[in-house]
Parts: sequence; C-alpha cells; structure tokens
Amino acid sequence: MRKRIFEIIEVSKDNDKISNLYDFSMLIAIIVSIIPLAYKKAPAAFHYSDIITTILFIIDYLLRFITADLKLEGKPLPFLRYPFTIWAIIDLISILPTLTILSPGFKLLRLFRIFRTFRVFRVLKAFRYSKNIEIICRVIMSSKDALIAVCTFAIGYIFVSALIIFNVEAESFETFFDAIYWACVSLTTVGYGDIYPVTTAGRIITMISSMFGIAIVALPAGIITAGYIDIISQEK
Repeated sequence: MRKRIFEIIEVSKDNDKISNLYDFSMLIAIIVSIIPLAYKKAPAAFHYSDIITTILFIIDYLLRFITADLKLEGKPLPFLRYPFTIWAIIDLISILPTLTILSPGFKLLRLFRIFRTFRVFRVLKAFRYSKNIEIICRVIMSSKDALIAVCTFAIGYIFVSALIIFNVEAESFETFFDAIYWACVSLTTVGYGDIYPVTTAGRIITMISSMFGIAIVALPAGIITAGYIDIISQEK
C-alpha cells in the first residue's frame, strides 16, 4: 500500500489516472490557496478555503513522510532526513501560515502570524506537478555551466561599468553602490531615470552599456530555449 501511495503522490506514468488526478487536485488546491494574496482584505469565504487547502497540504505532507524511505531509497535514516529536504521545508512553510490562526487565543502563536507572508511559497509546490516546469528545470541543470558563465560575465560587466562611470562622472554618483545600481539598470535596459549621467562621456558609456546589455540579457534566454528544444526532440 505504501508503494502504491508513493507511485500516486510522486511523478508517475502518464497512463496512471489516479496519479494524474492527484496532481491535478493538488494544482487546484495550490491555486486556490494563493488567490487571497491578490486581496488586501480577503473575503470571509477564503478563510474556509484556506483551512480546506491546508488540510490537503497536511495530508500530502504526511503521505510523503510515511513513504520517505521509498523516495530516499539507499540513504540512511530516511524518515529523519526527509523533513530537512528542500521540498519538505517548502511543504511545511506552506502549512504554517494557516495553523498559526487556528488558535488565536494562544498569545505565543500570534507571533508566528508573520509566517503568513510565506504563503507565497506555495507557488513553489506547483513545480512538482507540472511536466513543463520539470523540463525547464532539467534544461537549467543541463545548461548550468553555460548559464553560470553568462551570469559571471554579467556580474563582471556590471562591476567594470560601475567602476568606469563612477570615475568618469563622480558628481552624479554619491557612492559606488549608486554606480552599481545604475550599471544594473543600464545592463537590463530598464532605465528608471532616477540616476543618470549628465556629461557627454557618461552618456556614451551609458549607450555602450545598454547595447551590450541587450546581448548579455538575451544569452540566457537563447541557452534555455535551445536546451528546451533539445529535450523536447529527445522525448519525441
């Protein structure tokens, strides 16, 4: 029975209707649980939906805990290790916000209402139940070396640009952090306009930084798109 539960709650075969139904139900529960985040003051009906979805999350957590030895097969002390895995922590964070309001009379529990902010982390639970997101995660892992190289290049370019502009136009930047902020904004071609150069040399540097920024920002998108197409082709 535990093995069958494990097959249902974890990513299973496409023809497993019960597993697919479970995944779909959890996706609906996640979506319903984060809808109140769109309201400054959520309607009263969301209080009951929050309790229902939290009960589902608790059941899901318990089912994953009792099958931890199957998931962490070959690893020592699986039932002790599982609560400290990243997904178990995300599950727990998604449960705590509602549990802290079930006993409002207990003053100490009111301190934990700050955990309601963590409700947004319920979005991360959706990663388990989406095949497309799983493919994207595989693409990122397979292309991590190229992505790390691009990120390193971008960070280096931001630092060098900030260093140049800070020395060329020191009057416009009070601190080096302001120059770093300007370099990030220029690199992404956002241009908020709150900090900007006023000299000709500073503007030329900004133009060059923005043009290079377009190329640097486009690189990760190209790498991920190419990897995604490769994986889709392999699966077909």
